[in-house]
Amino acid sequence: MQFSRRKFLTLAGTSAATVTMVSPLEAFYAKVARGEMPTSTGYGPLEEKLPLNTAELPADFNGRPILKLPRGFNYTAFSATGELMDDGFPVAGSHDGMAAYPGANNTTILVRNHEIRGAADIGNPNPNFVRGDIRYSTNALGGTSTLVVGNNRRLIKHFNSLAGTSTNCAGGPTPWRTWITCEETFSTTTNLTSSGTLEDKKHGYNFEVIADPNSGLVTPVPLIEMGRFSHEAVAVDPRTGYVYETEDRIDSCFYKFVPNVRPTKVGDLAKGGSLYALKVRGMNNFALNTTNNSNFGGQEGSIKVGQTLPVEWVKIDDPDPEAENASEGVGVRYEAQSKGAATFLRGEGAWYGNNLVYFVATQAGPPGINKTNGRGHGQVWAYNPATEELTLVVEASPTGQFLDDPDNITVAPWGDLFLCEDGGGVQYIVGVNQKGEVYQFAFNNISNGEFAGACFSADGRTLFVNIISPGITLAMWGPWNRRR
Repeated sequence: MQFSRRKFLTLAGTSAATVTMVSPLEAFYAKVARGEMPTSTGYGPLEEKLPLNTAELPADFNGRPILKLPRGFNYTAFSATGELMDDGFPVAGSHDGMAAYPGANNTTILVRNHEIRGAADIGNPNPNFVRGDIRYSTNALGGTSTLVVGNNRRLIKHFNSLAGTSTNCAGGPTPWRTWITCEETFSTTTNLTSSGTLEDKKHGYNFEVIADPNSGLVTPVPLIEMGRFSHEAVAVDPRTGYVYETEDRIDSCFYKFVPNVRPTKVGDLAKGGSLYALKVRGMNNFALNTTNNSNFGGQEGSIKVGQTLPVEWVKIDDPDPEAENASEGVGVRYEAQSKGAATFLRGEGAWYGNNLVYFVATQAGPPGINKTNGRGHGQVWAYNPATEELTLVVEASPTGQFLDDPDNITVAPWGDLFLCEDGGGVQYIVGVNQKGEVYQFAFNNISNGEFAGACFSADGRTLFVNIISPGITLAMWGPWNRRR
């Protein structure tokens, strides 16, 4: 059904905060209908800038303008790959998903993923994996690190906080001050037990990490009933404690985990729950890709920007499969699809804000004119838990000129969306304002490595983000209230 302003304003249970973000997107819808990509100058033209602490950085970054930012904005940089941390280990590589939490004395605690895949001997001298003796698997290289940042946006301390997991891509914060880190893999590694025997360790799970400046390495506990699949990100609805999950596959589904107990502290999610997949009501296997490539399902233009769809949920009976097999319907997404679940082309970033769950389908949308695989340059969806409706709110144009393969997403305190690009070539952080117009906010000036882990400090004054390669974390601030 088509979205209308009157319909939106009369939806039961919809708050003013939600209306603020979605209703102004009508201007976006009108321009898209005319074949235009609605854009804004945002905070103004971007210009090269040195980090304010450039003299403190390793030689690879010292004296180099890492970012281009709008006039009036500044940034610091810290915790680069290979630097020695407070626990004696070097900073691991592949900085990815991240969230920010308020700390004591106006500090910010960051919990940061390291998307390191594959397996290697733990004695490998290569510093680019997450080290530590408390591990989920001795032969897996990923995990998380925790950073404490002062009110002056300088690093106070950093250390590893989860080790021995694999391909920790994104994740999401919880209202009870933990970070759910997601393994973007369906694989096994060989683990050396304390008795000296070898065992297989399954991957493809979520793990919970407490945001604590003194946690050290936490004990890894896989959240098995949240599903074993190629996880990307999660978003928690604070009103219910339900966890919404994305999956990075070309035929991915969108999931909801309903915990057995209302989660209020670390460990509650490990008590289990039920997993469900989203289905468009009355439509079996609806492909929300709007691409014309039949390999991925969908039909170009079948869903318009601004169109809202009613949804329901199908239950997953086997959230912890031993294998994935499409022909036999084995695997979480294949079971979901056998029950009519909708599919998205590479579900990636997710974030809760404006009383909505936003999530990204990175390569959905009309086929890119510069792509040979028939995929698009990305979409952003908004799921409304109060009304059980799904709305397509942003869709990149076929050129990818103003938005190219968005990945991680966050919601600013004032309602704008910030998207981290993960397309080929140059990389931007792209904003979406209250009118639904996209604008370029930051440019990676040192590499074609993707931005990742965008998140705002609790006071809304600082935007933190990672560059995945070369791995480094950035803190940006400036006149956020400037007209966009």
